[in-house]
Amino acid sequence: MLQVEERERIRRAYFKEDKSIRQIAREMGHSRSTVRKAIASAEVPKYTLQKPKPAPVLGPYKTQIDGMLEENKKLPKKQRYTSRRIYEIISEAGYEGSESTVRGYVSQQRKMSKKRKVYMPLEFDPGMDAQADWGEGVVIMDGEETQVQLFTMRLNYSRKPFMMAFPTQRQEAFFAGHVAAFHHFGGVPQRIAYDNLKTAVQRILEGRNRQEQEAFVAFRSHYLFESRFCNLGQGHEKGGGEHSVGYGRRNFMVPLPEVSSFEELNALLLARCQAEDSRTVDRQPVSIGEAWEMERPSLLPLPAYDFACCVTRPAKVNGYSQVTYETNRYSLPADRAFEQIVIKAYPFHIEVIHLDEVLARHPRSYEREQDIFDPVHYLPLLAQRPGAFEHAKPVRRWRETWPRVYETLLDRLQTDDNDGRGLKNFIQVLQLHRDYPADQVEQAVQMALGFGCVSLEGIKHCLHQLRHPEVPIATLDLGEYPRLIGVGEQPVNLHRYDQLLTGGHNGH
Repeated sequence: MLQVEERERIRRAYFKEDKSIRQIAREMGHSRSTVRKAIASAEVPKYTLQKPKPAPVLGPYKTQIDGMLEENKKLPKKQRYTSRRIYEIISEAGYEGSESTVRGYVSQQRKMSKKRKVYMPLEFDPGMDAQADWGEGVVIMDGEETQVQLFTMRLNYSRKPFMMAFPTQRQEAFFAGHVAAFHHFGGVPQRIAYDNLKTAVQRILEGRNRQEQEAFVAFRSHYLFESRFCNLGQGHEKGGGEHSVGYGRRNFMVPLPEVSSFEELNALLLARCQAEDSRTVDRQPVSIGEAWEMERPSLLPLPAYDFACCVTRPAKVNGYSQVTYETNRYSLPADRAFEQIVIKAYPFHIEVIHLDEVLARHPRSYEREQDIFDPVHYLPLLAQRPGAFEHAKPVRRWRETWPRVYETLLDRLQTDDNDGRGLKNFIQVLQLHRDYPADQVEQAVQMALGFGCVSLEGIKHCLHQLRHPEVPIATLDLGEYPRLIGVGEQPVNLHRYDQLLTGGHNGH
């Protein structure tokens, strides 16, 4: 068969050089019919099989195989003929060929009978519909490869996306993702489509009916949107040409983001979502940002306050001024260890509450059996029992990271105080952390050491100076009062004091 380059030579010789078919055939060594075909078309004809290739070994069994494949359409999915089972059956009937030949024929027949799935093109009204979903992704966090859970939401009209990363797919994270998305969109879509997520659906009923989670119903009621759940295995019913999770992973997280925290990662994801405003989706007349500006007035308004995206649990304080949540123990101030305590677990932090007062706030741990301390919580107890300083677990952990200037201060206090009160004074300095930011306390300690006033009062004075710096007094302009210029600058006349002591001038 002639290659495309040979065809080109023949066609140039015929059309450009005016050579005859006979001359071209003679010079190039082709038959005249071959030359005529090249002149008729520049394209190499595609090979088509005129009749099936002979299969002397498998051929007698093809009808039997086709019958089993046809029967598969009526059988349960988990009890259909596999290539392996078909091979075994025809082998028992006398087939002596290889299993790979059977597999190849079965694969070919399945491809020939397989139909492409087609979907109905959808169109949405502004502000009406959105779709939400969960997925997974991988990032480099604190130098380690970490799997994160990705919450996504997308407005169906403008295609404006939102993506946020969480440690888990728990309900509090599910709600927090919604709230952040609503603020990103500047409003609430009137209806949101979901797969059958456990954080929203308690039980799947007949058809599209669902028994929804009670907390999800309360959340939905707060924002007044409607929910819609897809049929099982029919995620395409949510609409939209691009799968939000897959699109976000490919475009927002390649190469793998290198971050130090979830806060940094989510700031990065939000910036990349915002950058999508300039993109124009295929076959759309305006950009995503322009479509969103048209859509925003149709969104439901945000309520006056956000829904509390947390799990609330009562808790008991143990003997170490800690409360337990999901096997992890969190500290609270030792002098505020009330009997009635409530824990609020948010996706990224834990709050320990008494009545309406937040007693403690900690980063949330998703590990198990961890002790999460705030060493400041134990300072009132340490002030009563200074002898426990060297072995107090919260203080030992704090001491590993606190500023080196604190060690210098402790050495000075213990050296200068001969009555053994140096350690007690140092604990009093540490208690300043209960009322002042840590960076200001560190700076005040550094200043006091520099001034040589190594005491609690001296450090407090430095703190006061840092928080209330003296305002310099402006020079008074006496340009309009020339007679006052020089007042207070003349030299002191001590003779006046002598006059005062002797009864004044002339005895007066």
